[in-house]
Amino acid sequence: MIREAAPAKINLALHVRRRRADGYHDLETLFAFAADGDVIAVAAADEPGFAIIGPFAAGLSTAPGNDNLVLRAAAAFTAQYRIATAHVITLDKRLPIASGIGGGSADAAATLRALARLHAVSLADPALQAIAAGLGADVPACLWGRTTIGTGRGDSLAAVDGLAGTPLLLVNPRVAVSTAAVFAEWDGIDRGPLPDGELLARARAGRNDLEPAAIRLAPGIADVRALLDASDGVRLARMSGSGATCFALFGDAAARDAAAAAAATRGWWTLATTLR
Repeated sequence: MIREAAPAKINLALHVRRRRADGYHDLETLFAFAADGDVIAVAAADEPGFAIIGPFAAGLSTAPGNDNLVLRAAAAFTAQYRIATAHVITLDKRLPIASGIGGGSADAAATLRALARLHAVSLADPALQAIAAGLGADVPACLWGRTTIGTGRGDSLAAVDGLAGTPLLLVNPRVAVSTAAVFAEWDGIDRGPLPDGELLARARAGRNDLEPAAIRLAPGIADVRALLDASDGVRLARMSGSGATCFALFGDAAARDAAAAAAATRGWWTLATTLR
């Protein structure tokens, strides 16, 4: 059996620029990844199987015909590489669903990595990269699983020096928001590009253009931001992706854990971790 981590993705900054002819928007984003997240397990088998376990399993379906990205990733991989072997796949769903931290995209990317390891396919194979791009705009970044700047749809990637080991806290007010609804609520104003500089300075000088729209749809996001912004030792706090999960980077683990405890008393989901 191959086990592969599907770490939570965060957007240190997310600038939405113009709408493209293909219906997507041009983005400029700083992707970073947590040390923790979901977990995918894949094994060769005589008959295919798919199971979802974990604290957020109830929000997903394993019924035939469902559009789970894990199954789409597996189907695309076996078709591309003409794999006749069946697979049993288990998704340990530890991250909240529709929460702006790349859960589905990370799961799909981890599935591709696990299958690549199982069948001796290089992660650098352009065909594997193309599969990832076809599954969704965030999947290529999640396939890399390292700090990058994303442009275009977010899938044109360039590696940047990261902040590995930085204490990180994720907080979700137990609200799911639709990415499509958040984009529909966005005011459409292009507020300019990401600045240059070192990563943390760029992130601090940047913004998440979708945050105001997400707050209008889910006002609890503002409460999370207020708690994180007021926490001791916070270096950067922001909403990730289209929400509703927010993150904060801290100078030390003790400050992170104190903020996590404060958030937990509100009944919010928390994950105290570090950046990869």
